[in-house]
Amino acid sequence: MAVANIQVSETPLVLYALRRADDALILGHRLSEWCGHAPMLEEDMALSNIALDLIGQARELYAFAAKAERRDNDEDKLAYLRDVRQYRNLLLVEQPNGDFAQTLVRQFFYSAFADLCWRAMMSSRYTTLAAIAAKSEKESAYHLRHASEWIIRLGDGTDESHRRAQAAIDHLWAFTGEMFSVDDGERALIQAGIAVDPETLRGRWLQTISDVVSEATLVLPQNNWMQQGGRTGRHSEHLGHLLSELQSMQRTFPGLTW
Repeated sequence: MAVANIQVSETPLVLYALRRADDALILGHRLSEWCGHAPMLEEDMALSNIALDLIGQARELYAFAAKAERRDNDEDKLAYLRDVRQYRNLLLVEQPNGDFAQTLVRQFFYSAFADLCWRAMMSSRYTTLAAIAAKSEKESAYHLRHASEWIIRLGDGTDESHRRAQAAIDHLWAFTGEMFSVDDGERALIQAGIAVDPETLRGRWLQTISDVVSEATLVLPQNNWMQQGGRTGRHSEHLGHLLSELQSMQRTFPGLTW
């Protein structure tokens, strides 16, 4: 029996929560793909735990979005029963794992942004968002530290690990600009003191990235052209394949819960 896609009332507040929830869910799923395949047991456990942190963040944000929407959607429906064009995650987080270096560079770019974003959101006028941010920032601080240490280890390691880390940076750099874009609805939430203005985070994000990359004897690309689309529902082909796996259980056995 086919399960119909849900419809979502995408008010600015609901959309804001969904964007950040989708980031966490999709990246958490990507990291879960390493379970049993990481290069060492400790890293297998570390990536799995980071994935669980991200999925936990997604749950809280989906629950917030469902409450803000005031319809019959819940966290499970929002996670599993939307069409691919209804997902608003960053293009960065849906990119394939690739090799270990690509996974860690993707995590590094995202965590450096997420940690700043959660820290700023702790001052949101919405107490629920502020509480979610306070809990999530503790997790993202570890995620950033873990990824940073690996970037340095890979970049300043062997010729092969250096080559792979630099190739990952060169490939994923064009997906970082989308983190700082906002639309009119989000701009209104920023002016109301509810949402975080990502542009105010750009300088500190770039400084964090630059410091770690420099210590790793790597370099950032000079190209300023950036990919866009994820925030408005225009995704790469990778997300459709990911969702077919992510949603398969709920589509086959409707009504299952986390």
